[in-house]
Amino acid sequence: MSSTTSDVAIIGAGPAGLIAAEVLAQGGAGVTVFDAMPSAGRKLLMAGRGGLNLTHSEPLPQFLARYREARPKLEAAIAAFPPERLREWSEALGQPTFVGSSGRVFPEAFKASPLLRAWLRRLDAAGVRFGFRHRWAGWDAEGRLLFRAPDGERLVQARATVLALGGASWPRLGADAAWAEILATKGVTIAPFKPANCGFKVDWSDLFRTRFEGQPLKGAALSFGSESVRGEAIVTRNGLEGGAIYALAADLRTAIESNGAAMLQVALRPDLEQSELAKRLAAPRGKQSLSNFLRKSVQLSPVAIGLLQEAAIASGVSLSSLSPEKLAALINVVPIRLTGVAPIARAISSAGGIALDELDTDFMVRRLPGVFAAGEMLDWEAPTGGYLLQACFATGVAAGEGALRWLKRIECDTPARIVR
Repeated sequence: MSSTTSDVAIIGAGPAGLIAAEVLAQGGAGVTVFDAMPSAGRKLLMAGRGGLNLTHSEPLPQFLARYREARPKLEAAIAAFPPERLREWSEALGQPTFVGSSGRVFPEAFKASPLLRAWLRRLDAAGVRFGFRHRWAGWDAEGRLLFRAPDGERLVQARATVLALGGASWPRLGADAAWAEILATKGVTIAPFKPANCGFKVDWSDLFRTRFEGQPLKGAALSFGSESVRGEAIVTRNGLEGGAIYALAADLRTAIESNGAAMLQVALRPDLEQSELAKRLAAPRGKQSLSNFLRKSVQLSPVAIGLLQEAAIASGVSLSSLSPEKLAALINVVPIRLTGVAPIARAISSAGGIALDELDTDFMVRRLPGVFAAGEMLDWEAPTGGYLLQACFATGVAAGEGALRWLKRIECDTPARIVR
């Protein structure tokens, strides 16, 4: 069993851990980043496959509201490292950003890999060391960090530790939440993990599933309760997913937990008033099939017409038997019964983790002096759109700065051996 010493050990080589490493290295600390995976930023690279959405351009008050009940605990960190600071940071890495039509912010290269490569080069130049294929297993009796590495167990004596191990989604990329049991045994409150920004289950008919699996529903407005979102949804074999669904996911998940199901409403032509729809639908159909008539008269896509058919079947009526007025009403209030939540392993992110009340204002775990936590392993959630990465970066910066302050407080002492 080998044993080494480091000023700061950071466990987790995702955005929160890497930005904490950067803050600490710039502050003069010796930093080693450990990760169970063979390389850094696995989930960041996955997120960037369709375009790396770093943050969002909306005003900060609206931005902060996206974090819902976690806002009071995250606000100071995000205000200290807000979206414009993240954009400046990216530009300093040679990756200038732009604002898309939706207000989302992306690197001009659009991908995650150029930014990650430049970032790792800068961390290397700052003296940050890495220990990959090191799975954290807790602490030994003397308070040293215990890792399981390819060549056996390794002990690390650190004056401060930053935990940035991620949540419970996409475990194959390293975020398997195995750390939760370790911290729970130390008395740290861990909120149960739940899928966030996830898909939902729908009992489609075999005909609908076979014909429309994988097809997008565009230009619709999805509503649940008082919330309504414009955006895209994707029909899956067992339900729905996509950006508009993700924006409503927290409330939908809560309703399903409480009631066993949730009724989503979909407006297929949200920009047309019901009276205008009824007027168009009252025109003579002639010899056209109903599908062709709906496609031409109110510009419904085949998948939208399929959803109307599903709703009619579920209510025990024939779509063709509906009057223009009733059909118009249905088009903009299509009910879809969600019967379950897609598995957490496929969710974009997860809710749950270290309860925010367990942390002080420096993001130090109160029960574990010298141990800080950041990123998705904390109990918060936010929709896609740049809010997830922004909070990971901001809490990573806050934890890194908190760890620097901790090192200054103990710099006159012998390197601490705090028994966990």
